[in-house]
Amino acid sequence: MRKTARYVSLAASGLLALSCLTACANDAAGSTSADAGGKGDGKGTKLKIMVGGLDKVIYLPAMLTQRLGYFGSEGLDVELLSEPAGVQAETALVSGQVQGAVGFYDHTLDLQTKGKSVESVVQFSHAPGEVEVVSTKRAKDITSPKDFKGKKLGITGLGSSTDFLTKYLAVKNGLKSSDFTPVAVGAGPTFISALQQGSIDAGMTTDPTVATILDKKAGKVLLDMRTPEGSQKALGGPYPSSSLYMQTDWVNGHKDTVQKLVNAFVKTLKWMSTHSADEIAAKMPADYSQGNKTLYAQAIKSTLPMFTDDGVMPEGGPETVEKVLKAFNPDIKNAKVDLSKTYTTEFVKAVK
Repeated sequence: MRKTARYVSLAASGLLALSCLTACANDAAGSTSADAGGKGDGKGTKLKIMVGGLDKVIYLPAMLTQRLGYFGSEGLDVELLSEPAGVQAETALVSGQVQGAVGFYDHTLDLQTKGKSVESVVQFSHAPGEVEVVSTKRAKDITSPKDFKGKKLGITGLGSSTDFLTKYLAVKNGLKSSDFTPVAVGAGPTFISALQQGSIDAGMTTDPTVATILDKKAGKVLLDMRTPEGSQKALGGPYPSSSLYMQTDWVNGHKDTVQKLVNAFVKTLKWMSTHSADEIAAKMPADYSQGNKTLYAQAIKSTLPMFTDDGVMPEGGPETVEKVLKAFNPDIKNAKVDLSKTYTTEFVKAVK
């Protein structure tokens, strides 16, 4: 069954604020040579994909697919680009800068109400892969989301999935989303620095940032959503997060190319499911480990349970995402969201 989603760009002021953030990810480069993309679905089709943080383990399938050579074997010349937060990757997609974006599925629901159509074409995960960490100095004061009131909580960017999930955790635990102050601190060194310097009391982030925080003893884990079990406990069900999504019109006009992209990503997900964290880490760019290969492999191992092995949307996942967003987002709470238009399984089911 075909399914689609709606999308829109963010306010210019939000973009200016977010553009000041930094992340560890490299801007990355394409692999094989090719002719112009367009509708030419032949060998060497050029594509640009924006990732909401290439070095984040939750988006690991993007770079790993390139490193394994699966884009090239499908006749694609894919250039991977990076932004500090998934919300910026979405903006790049809607503005036409790129043909695809790797980021969280949940924005497809939020933005469906705002008039732009995009759809998730392959689902990397069935859990958020996010962790709420508390500064070591504030660990005694913050023992559950009930203690978020009056606190400064770190997120990657305003309007990001970490922003959404943090608000939900507060509302679920009896607070209002206005009871705490969200602080956009990106990921990696900027997040860690904010935690150490007291700019935030706690915050939501992913590996390898989590592994580094624990290694430095800069913070402690409050909530762990890197596994389906953790997602069930914190959010009440599977929470499809990292995915490849594209503008619906582009998908409809380039089905052969989209199928090749999905083929490549599903190959990677299957490869990940049969290889160890150490083997996966060895395939990634050397600088992603930030000088500590053991710690990086551990970060991958901790996050691996979030990934699917077939790219299929988990059953009940879209409903969980809708429940989460309706809890605090008035645009979605007061609107009828058509979940059948937020993703498609057409391409993953066609993978051979």
